[in-house]
Amino acid sequence: MNLRLVPATAFALLFLSLAAASDTPAPSRVLVEIYRVAPGQHEAFLRSIAKADEANALAGLPARQLYVHQDGANWDFMLIQPASTPPEKSAALDAAWKKLGLPSGAKFFVEFRRNIAEHTDTFAEGPTTAADWLSKLDK
Repeated sequence: MNLRLVPATAFALLFLSLAAASDTPAPSRVLVEIYRVAPGQHEAFLRSIAKADEANALAGLPARQLYVHQDGANWDFMLIQPASTPPEKSAALDAAWKKLGLPSGAKFFVEFRRNIAEHTDTFAEGPTTAADWLSKLDK
């Protein structure tokens, strides 16, 4: 896998998905995660993401945006989600994870990584326009 192409692929997909929106919301910071799943673990990976999204729903948070590979670069799934949990939702999210019996801490790391062959993540700001972002240079 050419790791230099992963960020470009992620940003291209992020751009295309956000550019399709009719009303451009104010820019926010997002986390873009790209996964190459371990052989035979695609369903288990998706089920774990669905459970995490269920916890988000219980805490009043949105589900992650999921993109499924169709053709091209060597990845299986891409997730886009807010870069951080709002402080006022943190306790509710922790309670939701406990209610659903989801692993946390070191146990989460070990259990979730059983499904992954490789992954990368990056933080991005958007959606925005070139003109709006360039206006930051003029401040």
